[in-house]
Amino acid sequence: MTLMNRDVVQVKVVCTEGCANTPPTIQRIREVAAELGIPIELTQVLVSTEEKAQEHRFLGSPTVLVNGLDLDPTMRSQTAFGFT
Repeated sequence: MTLMNRDVVQVKVVCTEGCANTPPTIQRIREVAAELGIPIELTQVLVSTEEKAQEHRFLGSPTVLVNGLDLDPTMRSQTAFGFT
């Protein structure tokens, strides 16, 4: 199934350096988008400071944001962003 007349979906994977879950997460995002025919612009953001964690709404590695919203609806109201 292909979705027509759709805007490009912005997907941001926010992660820490060396996170073992990041590569398979990125691969799965690309697979699902291709299967559904959804055009995406995927960016990866490495978080190494508290400031970057706050800026990118980092809740844990990896955090996936779709059009600025956490992929997990239960996490959208969280505000405990941080880097430790």
